[in-house]
Amino acid sequence: MTNNVDDAAPRGARLAGAPSLSVPTGLQANAELSRRRLIMMVLNVVTWLAMLWLAAKVLGAGGWTIVDIIMFVCFAFGTPWTVVGFWNSVIGLWLLHFHKDPMGAVAPYAGAGDVPTPITIKTAVFMTLRNEDPARAIRRLRIVKESIDATGEGAAFSYFVLSDTNRPEVAAAEEAAIAAWKAQDPDAARITYRRREENKGYKAGNVRDFCERWGKDYELMLPLDADSVMSGPAIVRLVRMMQAHPRIGILQSLVVGMPSSSAFARIFQFGMRHGMRSYTMGQAWWVGDCGPFWGHNAVVRIKPFVEDCDLPLLPGKPPLGGHVLSHDQVEATLMRRAGYEVRVLPVENGSWEENPPTMLDFAQRDVRWCQGNMQYIKLLDLPGLYAMSRFQLLWAILMFIGIPAWTLMIALLPIAAWEGQSIANYPVGLAIFLYVLFFVMYLSPKIAGLIDAVLTKGGVARYGGPVRFAVSAVLELVFSFLQGAISTIRTSIFMIGLAFGKSVVWGGQSRDAYGISWATAVRNLWPQTLFGIVVCGLLWLINPAVFWWSLPLTAGYLVAVPFAVLTASLALGRWFKRIGLAGIPEDFEAPPEIRAVQEASA
Repeated sequence: MTNNVDDAAPRGARLAGAPSLSVPTGLQANAELSRRRLIMMVLNVVTWLAMLWLAAKVLGAGGWTIVDIIMFVCFAFGTPWTVVGFWNSVIGLWLLHFHKDPMGAVAPYAGAGDVPTPITIKTAVFMTLRNEDPARAIRRLRIVKESIDATGEGAAFSYFVLSDTNRPEVAAAEEAAIAAWKAQDPDAARITYRRREENKGYKAGNVRDFCERWGKDYELMLPLDADSVMSGPAIVRLVRMMQAHPRIGILQSLVVGMPSSSAFARIFQFGMRHGMRSYTMGQAWWVGDCGPFWGHNAVVRIKPFVEDCDLPLLPGKPPLGGHVLSHDQVEATLMRRAGYEVRVLPVENGSWEENPPTMLDFAQRDVRWCQGNMQYIKLLDLPGLYAMSRFQLLWAILMFIGIPAWTLMIALLPIAAWEGQSIANYPVGLAIFLYVLFFVMYLSPKIAGLIDAVLTKGGVARYGGPVRFAVSAVLELVFSFLQGAISTIRTSIFMIGLAFGKSVVWGGQSRDAYGISWATAVRNLWPQTLFGIVVCGLLWLINPAVFWWSLPLTAGYLVAVPFAVLTASLALGRWFKRIGLAGIPEDFEAPPEIRAVQEASA
């Protein structure tokens, strides 16, 4: 790509704290990124409008009713994420298999990571904790250090454990684990533990406190969550890219799931793993220098982060006012506003996290993200943001607004079916076509991922061979429909609660597999079950054919309780692991870091 001055820089923006550059050039020509974004916008808007036209033909048959209008509006809010996911996946699959230089098109900086230049800048690797299992978390940080040391570049890195723990027994265990680590490690002087007495600003406040205390001693920082693991070679590669390209402010690695003995986590991350490659490639192609930041497993340039990424205190009271909860994407937009690029490296290698082990943990994580993302409503008018950055904040809001929109559509489905019976020449064929089209687009990241694995040499073998891969793919498709229905009700109820001041508690998370009792599942998932019984029961009475067609959307409500219990079953998880079902590549060929984690857990 031609390096041009980034003429989209905000008025008066500066490269705060950046090394002296003869010309502050971007990694890609601004005209090229603008062209890609225009292409993406046209594809998405045209596709979305076409789907709205089809929906209007179906819903407006026989005249518009109040229910038809509400369902049309809900459809308009609920489909954009599906449309963008479809085009991300199509573009990503094209790049991976039909473009002569896919990495050059989306990550022109990546080549610097392969040049064995000595690392001359210092990086602080830190892990943030709050009431986590100390031995488990700190062992992971030790594994990261050991892997970095094995590259021969260990002297350029220091390690911090930043605790917001407020339970005395957990804090004591943290101190003991750190003391044991320092006693056994010759680099004890580069290992630091700090615990705050007050959780001010949540995780973002924890990170800012680190920057104010120690940030001046380092050029880069690498934040890790309590369940994060990264390989030394992957980290060194990211740092070399940042060293070679001082214009990059945040470089986000592609984080993938770790091997798990939880049936829920295994199935979930199997689908995420093969579906992420095409999706992320396509997204990186047009997002470019306004990439995502997920708050961990990424390298961040400290000086501009300190000077330009301080989070505002939102006006009003919680849940939408006060400290920003989902801080990461806001920090990405502020870093970009400061004139630095935010990039994602779409390579699934050497960067892992653990996914929620049960349906209940997944739903709880979802509502935490929901509250944090809905706070972005108060940030859309931040001055000086790039148009692309502002779009990303809006997009994060729409992701959750679309969930209650779909829930309301399904709730109104029995009324729509009842009204449709009285319409002569109802366009049944067109309704079926729209329904199937939506599902194809909804599943496109997964379909593109399956095609990618088949077209990639050795791709299917990495998942345990064609039989395991095919069975796991079918299992995951069914799983995704059931899990999606269950989580939408939980999130929709929570969003109603937000309007009345309800908030979530941000604390430690469950990381390891455990079983769920039937009583616990019923206590937590009775709203889903009741919703499913009412909707499906009415559909059966009104029009059995519509009932059967609705099952991909509604079956999850009916089976919510057994689904949660079964997928949390320790026995089922062990059986999946033993036969290699829903396995990811690390299940069949574990890297040294994953083996070390597994040995520590054993």
